[in-house]
Amino acid sequence: MTESLEYPALLRLIEERSAVFRSAVAAAPSMDAPVPSCPEWTVFDLVRHLGTGQRWWAAIVAAGPAEAPPAKEAAEVPRELEALLAWYTESNELLLSALREAGPQRECWTWWSAGVSPANAWGVARRRVHEVLVHTYDAQLAAGAVQPMPVDVAIDGVAEFLDTCNSTPAAWPHEAATIHYHAIEGRSWLLTLDGTGAWPAPLTDDAAPASASATGTAEQLLLFVWGRLTLSDLKIEGDQRVFEQLIAWEPEE
Repeated sequence: MTESLEYPALLRLIEERSAVFRSAVAAAPSMDAPVPSCPEWTVFDLVRHLGTGQRWWAAIVAAGPAEAPPAKEAAEVPRELEALLAWYTESNELLLSALREAGPQRECWTWWSAGVSPANAWGVARRRVHEVLVHTYDAQLAAGAVQPMPVDVAIDGVAEFLDTCNSTPAAWPHEAATIHYHAIEGRSWLLTLDGTGAWPAPLTDDAAPASASATGTAEQLLLFVWGRLTLSDLKIEGDQRVFEQLIAWEPEE
């Protein structure tokens, strides 16, 4: 498991980054303004998506160990700005309350349970930090005022994405490959792709040469793996096709 933030810090970040998210939403031209990084979504859609997600994960954490998640409730979401922000604040507090009550080690259903990140409240808290972080970028983009991400949070965001979205025992369907990600702030990661699946780890000095590598700021790397930036936004070395294959891959476990 990669180095990451402690549980109290994750809960604090969910609260802090959600405040930044609400500010970005309030600064948008309207709730019907388009979100350039989320095609066909408006700002209202973005808030509804994130708030509904906070409520769903609150229910998942509260339920504890389970074979399947609880059904998503079709909540009535207000469209007027002040009421919408109040609804999101309530959604966020429901998640934080569930996480505080559970503690970091409570197991629960997660869609990444077969990968590196643990299927517990700690893993959920970490994932929700970065869900809010990236959707805050989306909201700021819609408002025309993107602010830099905290570097340490963006660094953990790259690692978290690899631990969840790029971590699976499903066999890689192409020639075995390795990818190196280099953040110019001084962190690097290795992703191994072969018949055993996809497995991330911190990059060590004795690691094998990469089939392909991507270099950028931690924020650029995070936005790339989340699909907000493209290969052209990073320094790419080696076989670019490996990145294209990874982006297109939808493993079935």
